[in-house]
Amino acid sequence: MSDPFSFKLIKNDGDARRGEVTTPHGKVQTPAFMPVGTQATVKGIYPEAVKATGAEILLGNTYHLMLRPTAERVAALGGLHKFMNWPHPILTDSGGFQVMSLATLRKMSEKGVVFKSHLDGSMHDLSPERSIEIQALLGTDITMQLDECLKLPAPREEIERAMQLSIRWGERSKRAFESRARDGYALFGIVQGGDDIPLRQQSAKLLTDIGFHGYAIGGLAVGEPQEVMLKVVEETTPHLPTDHPRYLMGVGTPHDMLEGVKRGVDMFDCVMPTRNGRHGTAFTRFGSINLANARHANDARPLDELSVHPDARTYSRAYLHHLTKANEILGQVLLSTINIAYYQQLMAGMREAIAAGQFADFYATTMAGWQQGDIPPL
Repeated sequence: MSDPFSFKLIKNDGDARRGEVTTPHGKVQTPAFMPVGTQATVKGIYPEAVKATGAEILLGNTYHLMLRPTAERVAALGGLHKFMNWPHPILTDSGGFQVMSLATLRKMSEKGVVFKSHLDGSMHDLSPERSIEIQALLGTDITMQLDECLKLPAPREEIERAMQLSIRWGERSKRAFESRARDGYALFGIVQGGDDIPLRQQSAKLLTDIGFHGYAIGGLAVGEPQEVMLKVVEETTPHLPTDHPRYLMGVGTPHDMLEGVKRGVDMFDCVMPTRNGRHGTAFTRFGSINLANARHANDARPLDELSVHPDARTYSRAYLHHLTKANEILGQVLLSTINIAYYQQLMAGMREAIAAGQFADFYATTMAGWQQGDIPPL
C-alpha cells in the first residue's frame, strides 16, 4: 500500500499558504482549525454538529486517553474514530504538554517521564516509544512525537536542554513510528526552543534533518506575550520545509490564528472556542461578546445575522444571555457550537482570500471588524 498521507501547497499569498492535507480518513483544507476533543469528545457537542460547523479534523490527547479509558480499551473497541463516532481525520497530541501542566508529580529523564495521574494518583511511564504505541492503538491519522514543553519564561540553558532532549525523543519517536509500519499515517515533529530564536531555528533544522511528515511549533501560548509568540513563529516558519504542513500547537484566539496564517502556519488547535463558550463568551466577526453582560438582556437580535451557522442567526442575544445567567447547559452547547463555527468560518475566509490573492485585504477587513469589540447597539 502506498502512503496516502500528503500535503499539497495550492497557493501562496505572501507568506500565507492555501493547501490540502490528505489522510487515511479524508482530506483537510488548510489553513485549518482543529476543535479539541481531548477525551474523545468536543465538550458538549455531538460529532455530527461539530462536522456541521465545517470542521474536517479533530484533536485528541494521548495523556488523557491513556489514563481513561486507556488506549488498549479503545483499540479493542475498534479505534478512536469508531469509539467517538468521528469517521474523519484525527490528530493526537503526544501528552507532553499535559504532563507538564497537569501531573502532580513527574520525573523527567533521558528515557522519558514518570508521572502521577491527576485522576487517581497512580504512577505511569511515558516514553517516546510508549507515546507512539498509544497513538497507534488509538488509530489516529496524525501522530505527534513526544517532547518536553517548558513554561516560559525559563533560563536559556534550561530551554536548550529541553530542546535537545526533544530532538533526541523525536529521533526515537520516528524509529518507533516506523517500526509499527502503519501505512498511510503521519508523524509530526515538534519544534521547541522557548522564546530563543536561534534555538528555535536550530530545532527546526535538526527536525528537518530527521525527516517528518509535518512540523509543529510547540511550547508557545504558555504565558508569553502575543508579540513574543508571533516573533518566534515569524522567525521559525522560514526554516521549515515548504512542502510539509506547519502546525502551531495550542493557538489560539481568532487574532492569533489570523497572525499565524500571515506568517505561514497551516494548522491550529485550541480549547478556547468551547471553553469560552461554556463561560458565556461568543466569538463573532464583530469581536468577542460577553453574553453575561446585562446590556444583552432585552436585545432580540441574533449574534450575527450573516453567520454561516444557523445557531448564530437563530437565537437572540437576550435568550443566550438568559441561558448564560441561568447556567443552563443549552447555553453552553449553543455558544460552544457557535464559536467553533466562527473559527471554521474564519479559516474558510482565509482560504478563499489566499486563493484569490487577497489575503492582505481580508486581514485588514477582519481586523477592522474585530476592533468594534461588539455588535453595535440599536
